[in-house]
Amino acid sequence: MAHPMTAEEVVHAYLTALNAHDPDAVCALVADDFYNEHTGVRAESVRGRASYRNRLPAFLETFAGLRYDVEDVAVDPPRVVVAYRMSAEYAGGHDGARRFALRGVFWFEVRDALIVHRTDYHDGASFEHQVGLR
Repeated sequence: MAHPMTAEEVVHAYLTALNAHDPDAVCALVADDFYNEHTGVRAESVRGRASYRNRLPAFLETFAGLRYDVEDVAVDPPRVVVAYRMSAEYAGGHDGARRFALRGVFWFEVRDALIVHRTDYHDGASFEHQVGLR
């Protein structure tokens, strides 16, 4: 009998699914009442697996070639904190697509082998500068 995934394994699978640009695999790892919280001024948080699933395709299209590279992980179940480097090509600029890379931190809460809450901390001004929005 297989054991349920640990909190760290769930988060690793989630990031792998995001890097594979697979919305269904991503959403298979979040709870029905998942809260995707963004702390940036211009970022939008979303509640619920269905709402998150509906938003993922546009997100993945806007950030072509999206990749999260893990820089560090701290685990204190049910919490998993991941320092990351995000890179992609942003398609929403005024003068064509532009590559960018930024560092940030995800703070996950995992219960019953599903992510119930993800808080994303990153420097939105750095992103805007790199893609020519400011």
